Amino acid sequence: MPQLEFLQQIREKASIRKKTIVLPESHDERVLKAAEILTKEKIASIITLGNEHKIRTDAQRIGVDLQNIRIIDPEKSDRLSDFANFFYNKRKHKGVTIDQARETVKRDLFFGAMMVSEGMADGSVSGSIATTADVTRAALFCVGLKEGISILSSFFIMVLPEKTYTFADCAVNPNPNAEQLADIAISTADNHKKLIGEEPYIAMLSFSTKGSAEHEMVDKVRQATQLVKSKRPDLNVDGELQFDAAVVASVAKKKAPESVVAGKANVLIFPDLNSGNIGYKIAQRLGKAEAIGPINQGLKKPFFDLSRGCNVDDIVNTAAIACLMAE
Repeated sequence: MPQLEFLQQIREKASIRKKTIVLPESHDERVLKAAEILTKEKIASIITLGNEHKIRTDAQRIGVDLQNIRIIDPEKSDRLSDFANFFYNKRKHKGVTIDQARETVKRDLFFGAMMVSEGMADGSVSGSIATTADVTRAALFCVGLKEGISILSSFFIMVLPEKTYTFADCAVNPNPNAEQLADIAISTADNHKKLIGEEPYIAMLSFSTKGSAEHEMVDKVRQATQLVKSKRPDLNVDGELQFDAAVVASVAKKKAPESVVAGKANVLIFPDLNSGNIGYKIAQRLGKAEAIGPINQGLKKPFFDLSRGCNVDDIVNTAAIACLMAE
């Protein structure tokens, strides 16, 4: 399936869910243009943050229609004090004062994160201007990790003509331990089902298949596999598996004939960032797969980070994905 067709399906599915997405960086023209598309195509209800006069002036200058788009000025919001108190109580053990908390939640990223945390929005998309570090801080400080998940991670959707795969973690965690690797697998499997709409078959990848090699790096993958099975017995997972045993049926018959996953894996969990980052780029550049991502996961609610080089369509598509990942 071509990437454009896949993303169009994502937009259509998102429009059915009728979710609300906050776009904090309204001082970016790309964000205003994306807000207009998301609203006119009825993909999501949109909230933008900032000085209303400036936003309306900017929109008029670039020809963007703000009809049905809600604008909230954090500095004038009646929720500012509540958000400041919430943030203060969360961070006072780190020495944050109430005045510092108030100044922090006035910032668009953090105000947007508080809106998501408090249920005023189903998700947030930012990072067209802010750094990944700032987006991540707002996400972890305000939204927090999903219950039972120990780590913020990321995944890529890899679209090939014959099949769509989900790869993780290829962008965030350099060397997750066994528990973290298990949680990455669980998060990725759940999101594969939400976005692709098919049952996940999780391969915990290694340079060994079912004891063909012994090494501490293989031990980590075996331990992670067992943790996934114990935490989520409903999931189809197996490991350790080499890449060919995971995705090629004829190889799976020889290397792992008893496996329910080998030969038909669609969720591929790499043991570390070296292998994950290299793996997705090989699939993209030599295998001609269309790579969508990285997409953050593991949080209580979607709080996504864009590349600062993103275009308007990237923002629209990321918001649509947030709609599908929202509870």
